[in-house]
Amino acid sequence: MPAWSEYRDTARARGALALELYRIETTPIVPPQELGETLPAHLDYQKKLEAEGKLVLAGPLSDDSGEQMNGSGMIIYRAESMEQARRLAENDPMHAQGKRSFTLRRWLINEGSLTISVKLSGQSMSLE
Repeated sequence: MPAWSEYRDTARARGALALELYRIETTPIVPPQELGETLPAHLDYQKKLEAEGKLVLAGPLSDDSGEQMNGSGMIIYRAESMEQARRLAENDPMHAQGKRSFTLRRWLINEGSLTISVKLSGQSMSLE
């Protein structure tokens, strides 16, 4: 496999978006009731990062069946480096207080599409 930067540059040269983001998969390491104790601080932290333009997307993941919550989640950060993304993850109260562990990966977005609908008078938004 090529080096990350080589692949990114090749993707850009062929016309791909090659948008670099950072993906966190966060996994609980304590019982569910202990997660609930830290949830308000975690959500406040995410709101702060969103306001700063550093949080792209975040939310829970299902179990393998797709029918149950398992306590894990995914967070997508906008950061200048792996080190900055790691600091963002480490400062999340869930991680800082030892309630969850996480894995960090760079994510290069090359393909796909999004549809965003904003209805101003209806005060609604949808993302598809």
